[in-house]
Amino acid sequence: MDPIAEWRRAFPWQEAAAACEVLLLAWDELSSPPFSRLERTMREPMLTKRLKAYVQNEVARRHGLLGMWAAEDVIGDWNAAGKFEERRLDIVYGWNDESRSLELVFEFKRLRRRKRDRDEYLGERGLGRFVTGLYGRGQPVAAMVGVLLAPESEIVPPLKAALVETSKAEALRLRPSATGLLYTEPSTLFSRAAFDTEHDREAKLAPIHGYVRVAHFFVGFTEDLADA
Repeated sequence: MDPIAEWRRAFPWQEAAAACEVLLLAWDELSSPPFSRLERTMREPMLTKRLKAYVQNEVARRHGLLGMWAAEDVIGDWNAAGKFEERRLDIVYGWNDESRSLELVFEFKRLRRRKRDRDEYLGERGLGRFVTGLYGRGQPVAAMVGVLLAPESEIVPPLKAALVETSKAEALRLRPSATGLLYTEPSTLFSRAAFDTEHDREAKLAPIHGYVRVAHFFVGFTEDLADA
């Protein structure tokens, strides 16, 4: 059987889409009055921990989403001859039934207009974690979430331009889409994602078909971003 067709058939799309939807709904609620518990000055770990707690205890239950939410995890090779690598996952949603399983990792990055932020988003500590790193090991789908600290029109287009630069495209092992572009816009994975990218992975990190698809989401704050 075609491994690509097999993973697409077997992947729990409904559960993954529901996880994305409730996570984004939780962000919208927490970043808006009367809650306003997410602020642009917060560091990334505080943002994700607060968001995870709210989505787990409030929004997911409200929408009947029964999987597991986590904001801390330890990942690594247990048999690495004394070397064990620890990494903190921002947020992960886990779900399974009798025949399928899902471990959907969300990696958050704060984004200003700066080149440094774009490099961080696209680098080894950002998107690269799903390519050469351990994040989402064996999973066919993952998610990047850009936290906008300026208007989207001033951040996302330069980010996409940086993504397709030859050096970054090679480092990220980008696979061309059906149209020949190095990203798919609009997303074909999830309705609220801005675009998708596909990346080849080493066999020990990859799902059976050899690559991971990453959905790119962007979230912001309710206050005026014009002066960010």
